[in-house]
Amino acid sequence: MPMADLRAIVVDDEPLARERLRTFLANEPGVTVIGECQNGDEAIIAVRRDHPDLLFLDVQMPGMNGFEVLQKLNGSAPYAVIFTTAHDQYAVQAFEVHAVDYLLKPFDRERLRLALERARTRAAAKPDDLQSKLAAMLEDLKAGARQPERIPVKSNGKVTFVRIPEIDWIASADNYVELHVGNHSHLIRETMNSIATRLPTEQFVRVSRTSIVNLARVKELQPLFHGEYTITLTTGARVTLSRSYRDQLPRFGVQ
Repeated sequence: MPMADLRAIVVDDEPLARERLRTFLANEPGVTVIGECQNGDEAIIAVRRDHPDLLFLDVQMPGMNGFEVLQKLNGSAPYAVIFTTAHDQYAVQAFEVHAVDYLLKPFDRERLRLALERARTRAAAKPDDLQSKLAAMLEDLKAGARQPERIPVKSNGKVTFVRIPEIDWIASADNYVELHVGNHSHLIRETMNSIATRLPTEQFVRVSRTSIVNLARVKELQPLFHGEYTITLTTGARVTLSRSYRDQLPRFGVQ
């Protein structure tokens, strides 16, 4: 039986990761890379324009993560989606249960070939079945991703896992967020809106457009002018609760 040809788009914010995957795919018969994207916005445009058979989709990207890309694509997403990820174990299990494959970085050629075999099977399956599985996977991810136990941080070629309860506060820095943990800080490529969805709401509260604090780390609130407050944390760090976030004061026990 002839091998089904696959037209693929590669989405990853890291140029070296895209190059590595493109090099691997160049040696795989029946696969043509028709596009590369470095963020979610580019991916949505490319998929809607070029209608690929296969999408290699990074999970952790600045601005919009891989899950959000699929949600925005909705029915225009290709049926064969392979995630490339160093993300948490729950997401990996969800991919397996719903037959949407993943490549856990760093992966080798043999693992890629197995993923391609599964992608060909999916591309040939009934569209309704694949669409329902993808929808179910997204629902599980939305439910599970809000309560992870730790956050992966990529730095210097390795991945460090930061336990969420140990985070004191979080600050935004353009397309990055900075996790402050004791005397250390960790920079990850993510937006404040995205990181907020991954934090337990009973423990973390957003106090300004650029700051989120761990309620368990709050030592003192000091009122300022015009309805703002200075929040002093147990580490001695100070964060401002802005006037537009005054509705969060009851979370601190302040009426």
